[in-house]
Amino acid sequence: MSAAVIVALRVGATPEAAFAVFSGEIGRWWKSHPLFPLSPKGDGTLRFDPAGPDGRLVTRFDDGEEWEIGRVRHWLPGERLAFEWRLPSFAEDQATEVDVRFEALGAETRVTVEHRGWDAIPQKHVARHGFELMLFQRRLSEHWRGLLAHLGAAL
Repeated sequence: MSAAVIVALRVGATPEAAFAVFSGEIGRWWKSHPLFPLSPKGDGTLRFDPAGPDGRLVTRFDDGEEWEIGRVRHWLPGERLAFEWRLPSFAEDQATEVDVRFEALGAETRVTVEHRGWDAIPQKHVARHGFELMLFQRRLSEHWRGLLAHLGAAL
């Protein structure tokens, strides 16, 4: 997985607190985006289940349906969280990865999200909306910037 969207934002919290809210309250600060819904039903409510290195990111919809977005690959509280990102429309061999790092900068924490692997998803795939990779990644980075702003507000 080589092509990546990288977005960073400073938040007014310790790395441990930022990690705790990112991972433990993702269902509260995550907001759906019209270009990037997880499914035709929207995004549902995300959570890590179970929370920890053997967990997975899942979403649950109002009708009770639940599905897995991806398995946790790294769970280092206050340092790093990485997980697979798969949409229901992905083929069995298709996946992207989200890698989140938490770095102390004085009284703040820089939260950096790297979402990579979209170059392995064909341009014609519904998740890419037919966009060329560069335009798709620009739009996705705008979405992640907005998400990190919601995370910052939740802190």
